[in-house]
Amino acid sequence: MSDFHEIRFPTDIARGARGGPERLTQIVTLASGREVRNSRWAHSRRRYDAGLGIRTLDALAAVVAFFEERRGRLYGFRWRDGLDWKSCPPSQSPLATDQAIGTGDGVTASFQLCKHYGTGLATYRRPIRKPVTGEVTVAIGGTAVDPARVTCDATSGLVTFAAGHAPAPGAVVTAGFLFDVPVRFDIDAIEIDLLAFEAGEIPRIPVVEILS
Repeated sequence: MSDFHEIRFPTDIARGARGGPERLTQIVTLASGREVRNSRWAHSRRRYDAGLGIRTLDALAAVVAFFEERRGRLYGFRWRDGLDWKSCPPSQSPLATDQAIGTGDGVTASFQLCKHYGTGLATYRRPIRKPVTGEVTVAIGGTAVDPARVTCDATSGLVTFAAGHAPAPGAVVTAGFLFDVPVRFDIDAIEIDLLAFEAGEIPRIPVVEILS
């Protein structure tokens, strides 16, 4: 997307941020007292506060420079979620068999990267749009695919097999990867009081996920 910069927010600062997924649920209470609940969003949206990761004046200056280059809320950018940035648990290394991304039919050659959350009762399938370049491996039926036969678009998360190598009918396609979250600043002004900052007050710099 032209309004997105393929650059990551400073990782050392993002590591100290606070935030996580948000959902929008509509709840209607009936006359009987029973509730009717409806999810308004198909996908969760992540929010973070980048200000909590700023501990020094140099870090503050770096964030201001990053904010200015993004023109406030105008341009999106990549964000490394310190808890959720792998196709596997945080303590493990990604494997090509981590996440099922589709099933072959002998014709389809492109599959969207995704990550699954849950135990099967109501598993959530999250599209992954910003994988890290060079950190995606793919397998078909549990066997790793030769990197020369498959590519992954780091700007969209679309995995594409070379001509003549579409997965066979019924073959499960899986992938392992590292990824970022596409976000933007949720403010157009950063208010900084240097005296308060030096006394321990942290500026609030909200960041919100961009859904597509």
